[in-house]
Amino acid sequence: MAATRILVVEDEFLIALDITGVLEQAGLAVIGPAANVGDALQAIESEEVHGALLDAHLAGEPVGRIADALAARGIPFAFVSGYGREQLPPNYRTAPLVKKPFTGRDLLAAVARF
Repeated sequence: MAATRILVVEDEFLIALDITGVLEQAGLAVIGPAANVGDALQAIESEEVHGALLDAHLAGEPVGRIADALAARGIPFAFVSGYGREQLPPNYRTAPLVKKPFTGRDLLAAVARF
């Protein structure tokens, strides 16, 4: 099954809007965007999620709990961050990483690997 329902976790409104636009133009359904850990976890619990794009920093909140919840359900994800891998949650430093600033092609390539 192709990943067609993508959870977007991003706390910067304009970046979230940009990611959402790219995914929707490609024909994907966007869940969220969730701007904090609580909203993201609720979406994972209540929605059918096929993949996720996670900001590595949510206003200082660690995103490891979101990555844990996705991994526990076998849902693929990639981080979207302007920081390097050393800033990712320790258990997920080998996860796919889309570097900011990104292009639409970068985002869609990450989602295509889901």
